[in-house]
Amino acid sequence: MKNIAIFASGSGSNAENIANYFSGSQEVSIALIVCNKPDAFVLERAKKLGIPAEVVTGAQMKDSDLVMQLMHRYRIDFIVLAGYLLLVPKYLVDAYPQAIVNIHPALIPLHCGKGMYGDRVHEDVIRCGDKQSGITIHYVNEFFDNGDIIFQATCPVEPGDDAHAVATKVHALEYAHFPHVIAETIAKLK
Repeated sequence: MKNIAIFASGSGSNAENIANYFSGSQEVSIALIVCNKPDAFVLERAKKLGIPAEVVTGAQMKDSDLVMQLMHRYRIDFIVLAGYLLLVPKYLVDAYPQAIVNIHPALIPLHCGKGMYGDRVHEDVIRCGDKQSGITIHYVNEFFDNGDIIFQATCPVEPGDDAHAVATKVHALEYAHFPHVIAETIAKLK
């Protein structure tokens, strides 16, 4: 059994989707949800799903002893970033080589990097006149949206689409693909 920690900063709809996907799995367990914001709705979702949740603020994330003790307490094998807005510290990347993945709501290398998250990404897609957008699932390194790409899926950006329309299409791709790509990536772990 591989234990996953999901890191999230907001609503947690992707975290819930992932938890539902692995519900009843004999190979993967969602062991922990980590959130940097004590008022984020993902914490309510965790409670409803019966998944332990811990708040680890940005300042606390810099404390490698605190975070690594938490990962060991829950026997975490794999980390999934699902709308987590903080940069993952190098000590955590080093502790989990090729075992931390993120989903980005655009086609990396476009519309990514520090400050490019949520509606900002979709607004940038519209501003740039892109004909398509999509998702990128990638390994995490110590830089924003810079790790090796695992998977991408695209959706069209139609004339007249606004950022909300693009976001709706991108969210559908996230829900359809993120859980199975996580499962396939975990299956490759030794």
